[in-house]
Amino acid sequence: MIKICPLFSGSSGNCTYIEYGQNGILLDCGVSMKKIVAELERIGRHPENIKALFITHEHSDHILSVGAIARKYKVPVYATKGTWNAMRSGVGRIDERQMRLVEEGKTVTVGTLRVTPFPISHDAAQPVAYIFQSDGRKLVVATDVGFMDDRIFMSMSGSDAVLIEANHDVGMLECGSYPQSLKQRIRGRRGHMSNDEAAAVCARLASLGTKTFLLGHMSEENNTPEIALKTVIDSVGATCSTDGLRFCVLQRGKQGELITV
Repeated sequence: MIKICPLFSGSSGNCTYIEYGQNGILLDCGVSMKKIVAELERIGRHPENIKALFITHEHSDHILSVGAIARKYKVPVYATKGTWNAMRSGVGRIDERQMRLVEEGKTVTVGTLRVTPFPISHDAAQPVAYIFQSDGRKLVVATDVGFMDDRIFMSMSGSDAVLIEANHDVGMLECGSYPQSLKQRIRGRRGHMSNDEAAAVCARLASLGTKTFLLGHMSEENNTPEIALKTVIDSVGATCSTDGLRFCVLQRGKQGELITV
């Protein structure tokens, strides 16, 4: 059994708790350690039971407290070589014995949890998304994805649950106040997925058996939970029945729930 609780999601900070058995891991630590510990305690979990940190890429909204948590709780930190090289100055001193490399497509094991990184497209050194598997269940977390190709989709297919980026509504982004250069970055192939792009992926995954969809990394200015949810549900509903499917929108500043996959 795997459980997931997105503690924080969005450009102001990202951190996801994933539980297997009596222990868990954190995926990204992009807010303060104090806030992460408080959220863990809110859901009845203790930081001492965190057995590893896995990092997707080096942007500050994903690594802010990596160093602090690693030093205080003596947990290993897993990241690609490119991410390690890019985030060293941002995380401070970490004991070399805690520094672990992951390679795209190669599985590492933490307790009963099997974790497999796969490459994604984003404006970072060597970004990855992750597959988490335990007790015959498969969870995929894929945010900060500039575009979805068949290679990425195949890594996500066959999942029981996905946390996928639904960053922006295209119309809101185009009419919004962001400078043109930032709009181009977001829309680009190394930027962020729109609601429409996320909806198309969710529809394909639902047709292959995925039951739980968590929509995350949502823009505060260029999206709303209502628009994102409707876009995804309408797209899935046009492909297959939505009966028995679960859709959750991860809102910035809203407390997440612990979900069993």
